Amino acid sequence: MAKQAEEPVRRKPSDAPPADEGLPPWMATFADMMTLLLCFFVLLLSFAEQSEQKYRDALGSIKGAFGAKEVRAVSEDMAQFSTSKTAKKMAANISHDERLLLGVVMRIKSLLEDEDIKLKEGMGVTADRDGVVFSANSAALFKPGSAELGDGAERVLDKVVKVLKDYKLNIVVRGHTDDKPVSSPRYPSNWELSAARAAMALNYIVDEGGIEINRAKAVGYADTRPAHPNDSDENRLKNQRVEFYLHMPQRDAW
Repeated sequence: MAKQAEEPVRRKPSDAPPADEGLPPWMATFADMMTLLLCFFVLLLSFAEQSEQKYRDALGSIKGAFGAKEVRAVSEDMAQFSTSKTAKKMAANISHDERLLLGVVMRIKSLLEDEDIKLKEGMGVTADRDGVVFSANSAALFKPGSAELGDGAERVLDKVVKVLKDYKLNIVVRGHTDDKPVSSPRYPSNWELSAARAAMALNYIVDEGGIEINRAKAVGYADTRPAHPNDSDENRLKNQRVEFYLHMPQRDAW
């Protein structure tokens, strides 16, 4: 007798309901949560004040902390004031501190208007959120290769004193040199020369100008913060400078 063919095994039907078509249910909940989070962060972004100026200032602070050249962005509100009408229009749209610093910039500009062109060579005024930088060429302040005040130094330093008396600001005097080595018994390197020049200028401001010592300090940076590349004699002369950083008393600065 032929062997009967084996019948297939029949399994008992499962009691579980049939699977839903499409994505699993948890995926819809997850997608809703992600959408809500996205809306939340978009709202936070819309409430935040976006300022390219603050970003550039922060970037400059980070570079300074890592030893790179310090970048202090000039505020457009501070730089554009060619007429008194423009200044009044801007004053209505800026904060009290910015208005104060704008006044300092305009005051320095006015003090320089009466000076001859030769003395004003190498001078400049810039501003950031915390203060104003008035820069002067070392040749206008000191005798060559030394920290002894020259003939025109008093005219420059007296202007700084006038501004400090008009505005309750603190000052940091910064000495800078180019990258050419300096070697003498009195100034073994550019560090000593830049520091001595900053200290000499500060000494005049405090002693002759009558400015409180607790409002002032001096620092020498040698050739570590050039304003221009040290690739020509002209640029090296520009890097030999002294900066007078007039800043808000509540902001510590160097």
